[in-house]
Order: sequence, then structure tokens, then C-alpha cells
Amino acid sequence: MFKSFKKYSIATPTVIALAMATNGVVVNSANANEINPDNTLQQVSEYNQTQPMGQVTSVSQLRDVSPTDWAFEALRSLVERYGCIVGYPDRTFRGNRALSRYEFAAGLNACMQQMERLIAASEAVMKEDIEKLKRLMAEFETELAALGARVDNLEGRVAFLEDHQFSTTTKLKGEAIFALTGFGPNSQGDDQVTLSDRVRLTLDSSFSGKDRLRVRLAAGNVPRIRTQTGNNPSSTQARLNFEQFTGDTGNDVVIDRVYYTAPLGDKFKFWVGTVMPSEDIYQTFSPYTESSGTGSLSRALRFNPVMYRNTGDAGIGAKYKFNDTFDITASYLAGSNSSAADPTDGNGLFNGVYSAGVQFGINPNKNLGFGIGYMFAYDNANNIGGGLTPLGALGNDLRNVRVESHNVGIQGNWRIAEQFNVSGWGGYSDLNDPSNGGASADLWTFALNFSVLDLMKEGAVLNIGGGMLPYVDAVETRGGNVTLGGNTSWIVEGNYKYPVTDNISITPGIYAVFNPNQDDSNDTAVVGVLRTVFQF
Repeated sequence: MFKSFKKYSIATPTVIALAMATNGVVVNSANANEINPDNTLQQVSEYNQTQPMGQVTSVSQLRDVSPTDWAFEALRSLVERYGCIVGYPDRTFRGNRALSRYEFAAGLNACMQQMERLIAASEAVMKEDIEKLKRLMAEFETELAALGARVDNLEGRVAFLEDHQFSTTTKLKGEAIFALTGFGPNSQGDDQVTLSDRVRLTLDSSFSGKDRLRVRLAAGNVPRIRTQTGNNPSSTQARLNFEQFTGDTGNDVVIDRVYYTAPLGDKFKFWVGTVMPSEDIYQTFSPYTESSGTGSLSRALRFNPVMYRNTGDAGIGAKYKFNDTFDITASYLAGSNSSAADPTDGNGLFNGVYSAGVQFGINPNKNLGFGIGYMFAYDNANNIGGGLTPLGALGNDLRNVRVESHNVGIQGNWRIAEQFNVSGWGGYSDLNDPSNGGASADLWTFALNFSVLDLMKEGAVLNIGGGMLPYVDAVETRGGNVTLGGNTSWIVEGNYKYPVTDNISITPGIYAVFNPNQDDSNDTAVVGVLRTVFQF
């Protein structure tokens, strides 16, 4: 809008100060650099009209700017916030009328210069003030030019303000969970009703407005549910979703997230961190179950376990968006329980447990999306599938030993209608231990979840889901093939999240695991939960 302007000499805004003060403006004293007040006052008076006029609706038609006009209010707010106008040299006001448009334009130019100085000194300028400034400049461009203000580069100056207005910011977010949990008879003798908690404080810092440094503190005492499986090792297939990432800390505070993420251009984004599980990098395509605080109640139905539950939390991740429909995400994550920081043999960033994966994402529109992924992992077989693998079915040759696993997952989400959503996944894992006589096994899993949104209240979600827990098949050991029974572990869950307020929700629900540890002689594990979440 200002490209037609030529270069002009700087006009001083000092004439405005006391004029605005008589109308209730608080004026801050400041130095007027490179300005001759007497010459400017004479210049302004040449353009000023001595006869007052009545107020008209359009600012562009005003000969004087009255204290009741929006423009006067807008400039006054800038003066009060940034101290960009000073008075006459003798601290007096000469005149008894509203500001002329030329006086007003001089003050506008002064505020522009003052805001530039603040930005250069790394001080914050509010975004809404930038918008006020742009609108005022458009309304008074003629007067700015007539006064001889240097407005030839105003567009560039506004762009400078917009690009540099962000200041380093840290935001604190908190979440507290209180859970009343009751266990069925198959819970290894621990069948008492419990009241537990999990608390998280997240510090998100940004240095450019587009990046994020996340540090999260957490504490909790949510129990790890283990189901009794006769002579076989106990199963952890009935674990709670909101169990602490680092396990039951006895409410001792731990750091369970430390990573930095930022975009590189419009299409590329990267992550780097020392406590950063894959779920923070990849799109899981499970929007109404993936949150450990407000999603599913069971760990098994959160998201695809063979893709997003593999080992590693220290390393890097990257995502590239080809366009709005296609993207690719990759990661390399090493270590478990800080082993990536351990320099001893069998640990560290490249000599210990780790996972490396890639996922192709396809999102044709905002209501439909799915991903196809591959994840290689080197870890204890017990941990493959996020600790949901039936340990008894693995056999002694694979249990508690490090294995290589090739994991493939397909996951998707479909918003069928405004209030109905369906999501699900399927996964396969090939486990091999080449150092133990070629012991191997296959794992299979799938799940489906239906969500009814805004049921009885906006923000409420009813989830009904279920699926096959990781099923061990085709086990081979040093002694040959292992014949397994045809038993399959299944899980079903129903829960209803009800938002009491914008910051408080209550989720009652129940889930059951049938044939725990892939053994139909084991009793069904039933878990009832009443979860209350406070977010701030």
C-alpha cells in the first residue's frame, strides 16, 4: 500500500503529547532523536486548521481526530503501552481543540519508530498492536506523506515487526489423575480396590514461535496389574493406560520427557531428545484412545503396540510432508531406562537396545487417514509389543533374552460422521535370536475402536473397542518346533469420558482380558476404573 511513497525527512511527533494528555492520555517522557521540535511545530501548524469540525463516521473524512474516535483510542493505547510520544519543550499544550490529522500522523510515525526500537532490544510487542498500527497507517497515509515522514519503507518496517515480535516463551501445563480401580479375581491375589494418582507438569519453551523444547516432570503410584497364569510367568496384558511411563515411582518426581522439535522450512520437521518415545514422533491414527490421560483405560487399546511400543527413547526423528495428503516419518531411538547414557559394553547409543522405523502417512482429507509402517527393534523379547506379549507362550529360549524383531503395522482412522469415528490397526512381528540356536517366533495383533462424540454433552466421548492381544505363533527353539494351543488372548473395553468443565473430566469404564497369557485355563481378568483428570 505504501510503494507509491518517496523518501521524506523525519517529522517529529512531539506536538501530540500534551494534546492527548488533556484528553486522558498518559504520556511517557522519552528522547526525540534527530528531531528539531520548533521546526516541526511550525510545519504542523501550516497543515492544521483552526476551525473545529463536527465528528463524522469515517476516519478518512475527519479533519480533526476526536477523543471519541477509534483512531484516537488506538493511538492512545500505543502511547500508554510503549511511551512513544513526548510533549512540547516547555511541557505545555498550545491549543484547545482535538488533534488535527497531521498532528495525529506525526504521533503515529513516532509509535512506529518506538516499537521498532523495542523489538531491536528484544522486548515484546503485542500482535494486536501490530494490527492496530497497520490499520492506522492505511487511514493516515496522506498525512504521513504530507508531513514529510519517512514512509517509503513502512511496509518493510511492518514486516520487520511481524517477523520479530515473538519473544522466548515458556508455558506450563499440568495434569493430575486420580483413579479408583477395582480388580477381578484373576489379579495375582491383588484384588483390593485402590486409589492411585499420576501427576505431570510440562514445560514447553519456544524460541521462535514455531519450535518447542519440552521438559516434563512426572510422579505417580499407579499399580502395574499382573494377572495370575498358573505355573507360567504372570501376564501384564491387563495393564492400565495411565500407568507411569517410568513405572510406579512411589510418587517420586522423575523426568519423563526431554526433547526439542522444530520445522526446517515448510515441509520438514525434526525431533531430537534423550527421553522421547516413538509415540511423540509418529501419527498413531488413534485420536480418541491414544492419550494416556483421557483416552482408553487399558494400555492394550491405546494404539498399535508393535509399532509405537518398541524400545528406545533417546535419539532423533524426522518428518517430511510431500503435500497435504502424503508424508513420511522416520526415527532412530536407543536405550531404555537411560541405558543410552551408559558407556559400558552392551549399552550406549549404538551398542545397546534400540529401534529404527519408518511410516508412510496418507491423509486424503481431515476425516480419513491411515499409515503403513515398519519398525526394527533389538530388545528383550518380553518388551516386544509394549509388554503385552504372553510370556508363557514365548518359551524359555526367547524369554528374557535380546532378540531382533521386524515389525509391520497398518493403522487407520475414519470420521464416518460428525458424531461417529472408527479407528483400528493390525500388526505383525517376526522375532529372531540368532545367538541362541535360531530360536524364533511370530506375533500377530489387531484391534478396532468405535467412538461416539459429544454424547449428552459437547466434548464427551463414548469408546467401545476390542481386539486380539499379541498372539505368539510358530515358535521355534533349540529343541525344534513348539506346538501351541489354539487359545487366543482377547480384550474388550467400554468407557465414557464426561467433561465436567473445560479442565475436569470423569471417565468411568471397564475392560476384560480373556484367556490371559494365551491360556484358556486362566480366569478372565476384569478391571473397573473411575478416572478423574484435572488439566490446567
